[in-house]
Amino acid sequence: MLDIKFIRENASEVQEKSKQKGYEVDVEQLLGFDTKRRELRLKVEELRRERNVLADAVKGKKPGTEQIAKGRAVKENLSVLEHQYASIDKEFQTLLALIPNIAASDVPVGGEENNLEIKKVGEQKKSAVDHLDLAVKKGWLDFERGSKVSGNKFYFVKGDLAMLENAITQYALDFIIKKGFNYMTVPHMVNSRIAAGTGFSPRTSDQSDEYFIEGEDLTLIASAEIPLTGFHADEILDEKDLPLNYAALSPCYRKEAGTYGKHNRGLFRVHQFNKLEMYAFTLPEESVQMHQKILSIEEELWQAVGVPYRVINIASGDLGAQASKKYDIEYWSPVDNVYRELSSCSNCTDYQARNVNIRVRNKKGDTVIPHTLNGTVVSLSRAMVAIIENFQTKDGDVIVPEVLRTFMQGKEKI
Repeated sequence: MLDIKFIRENASEVQEKSKQKGYEVDVEQLLGFDTKRRELRLKVEELRRERNVLADAVKGKKPGTEQIAKGRAVKENLSVLEHQYASIDKEFQTLLALIPNIAASDVPVGGEENNLEIKKVGEQKKSAVDHLDLAVKKGWLDFERGSKVSGNKFYFVKGDLAMLENAITQYALDFIIKKGFNYMTVPHMVNSRIAAGTGFSPRTSDQSDEYFIEGEDLTLIASAEIPLTGFHADEILDEKDLPLNYAALSPCYRKEAGTYGKHNRGLFRVHQFNKLEMYAFTLPEESVQMHQKILSIEEELWQAVGVPYRVINIASGDLGAQASKKYDIEYWSPVDNVYRELSSCSNCTDYQARNVNIRVRNKKGDTVIPHTLNGTVVSLSRAMVAIIENFQTKDGDVIVPEVLRTFMQGKEKI
């Protein structure tokens, strides 16, 4: 969430920036509840002080009739005000949670069509067989049996493609560890506090992309970013330990609500996929530099694999609640002759850390809110699509990128 003090001092900007992200919020109403809440809190605190003074005055003595009456009146008034405060605070917290993070000043305003291209890397092939057609012909993918077992958009990966997925994972894991990221495994389910605190909240009450566990306060994760955010919840970190760099491999579960009309074929958009994620906690003044570092790591990996790509600065309407700025790496699709999303990295500033109560004690002894950043090392389903489309031969085989062959028992093609 945003700092309420920041919202008070920048109400118009927060209202406009929220609108630019596609969030319908009422900052004026929020501030109205904030004012009433602060007024009630002062009254509650004053009555509590009065109650304590009365209690101290009769300590060890028998209270008189007037003291009893006054104490009863204070107690009754306090009870009424505490209930009023609780009700107002609940409304305040609900409205505050709806306010998204503020987009950085260099983020383009608008929807997907306003994304800003920064660079292109690699040769653009002009034609290829669709990854799904080739993978099914080769016996590598089975969506029919996936649907039989789990439902639409679930699948089995088999044979050489399953080996390729493992090779990409092993190469990427080795790559990111050498970059100084500490590897861990994470829970695949989180409670509602951590899910909402990370910013995985719908724009409207009827839109949600997460799978909930009925009867339990648990949600299947849409990314390892979610449990990694909660890893240090309610903790005070030490400045000398920052930045904290983590990497985690996990399955990701997404309903893909509201994505109809986008490229939806085969492995590109599915309900379950594996992803290796990197995550960083930094001091506020170091997060912009860390964001660039994470982007450069993603670029270096895909250059090593040999997939052609471009980097784009994501426009405000496509950022989501938590991100202040986001870069996407999009691979070149020779099947459709367009670029499609392959990985991303986001600077979420202090939005997530404030939500889950993470602080840093700096060298002066003060506490500040750290910034959190995340980036996709590899999203395995889309990585397989990018390689199948860009490494095909005329004979219908797929060349194994050289850096992956060590993890493919030396195979040069599949």
